[in-house]
Amino acid sequence: EPEEEVNTPEPKNQTLYVRKEVRNGKVSTVIKEFTGSDNELKELGKKLKNKFGVGGTAKDGDIIIQGDLHSKTKDFLQSMVYKTKG
Repeated sequence: EPEEEVNTPEPKNQTLYVRKEVRNGKVSTVIKEFTGSDNELKELGKKLKNKFGVGGTAKDGDIIIQGDLHSKTKDFLQSMVYKTKG
């Protein structure tokens, strides 16, 4: 069976929710409410990790990057024309 086509909205039509969370005693920045395929989620996660030189993960619709990069993450997403909240 072919993989289900996910119709991904344009970045300018997406609002991503950015927040700081403490997981396992470490501060991380979590990006929620991304709409798109798993591959696109991972791709965006990769861009963020490369941009800030940090580790992280992208799964279940969330991108988690290590460190308190809340405002930098919002600025970067906005530079890619995403709307952000949080």
